[in-house]
Amino acid sequence: MPFKSFQVLFSSDKKFYQSLKKILGFYPTNISLYKKAFKHKSVVTENKNGIKDSNERMEYLGDAVFGAIVANFLFKKYLYKDEGFLSKMRSKMVSRNHLNKLAVKLGIDKLVEYQSDRFSKFKSVNGDAFEALIGAIYLDKGYKTTEDFVVHRLIKFHIDVDELENYDDDYKSKIINWAQKERKKLRFTIEEEIGNRHNKQYKVAVLIDDAVMGKGIGFSKKRAEQEAAEKACIDLKL
Repeated sequence: MPFKSFQVLFSSDKKFYQSLKKILGFYPTNISLYKKAFKHKSVVTENKNGIKDSNERMEYLGDAVFGAIVANFLFKKYLYKDEGFLSKMRSKMVSRNHLNKLAVKLGIDKLVEYQSDRFSKFKSVNGDAFEALIGAIYLDKGYKTTEDFVVHRLIKFHIDVDELENYDDDYKSKIINWAQKERKKLRFTIEEEIGNRHNKQYKVAVLIDDAVMGKGIGFSKKRAEQEAAEKACIDLKL
């Protein structure tokens, strides 16, 4: 049964519906998907199977869907740019730092459920919730609606693609170049792999002269390395 806007008036989730309408431009059909998208693992208890039903699985899905939409958008926008340029632009648009800022800009940070006293340990909580939201939209409305939301609402009004083109956020390359110049021993190591092969996260550390300078976590080694490198760059004031 299609969702009717008047149902909001009689819903116990009226405020949540209205907050989502402001962000999305439409009312969700399956509200439970969006509730899960904003539920961080720090507030979820394990079920009888020892699994925490947080937003991590939806984040994994949203990461893939968002990446595909961004790749298609860039492919059409930059008709004469090569694969290297397109990959770099996509990395900038889907970077954790950029998604954290975008989530705050949209007001997603006000909807995320997490343990506030532990927030310092989860600096990517808002960006994670953003990706989970993309996953929720995809499951609720399908790919076309998700693509319309990303392209015509997010990119059009909230992402300055031309500014991003001139912004350098390749922290891994930056710290590698610095280490070579300073003749420092640099290496990235995988400290832990969390989850199964369909929902795996990597914890990566970057070491300079065998001292840990930064750690990162992501659904790909590349993303985890970039986050670790970013923290190292900040600490080294690069």
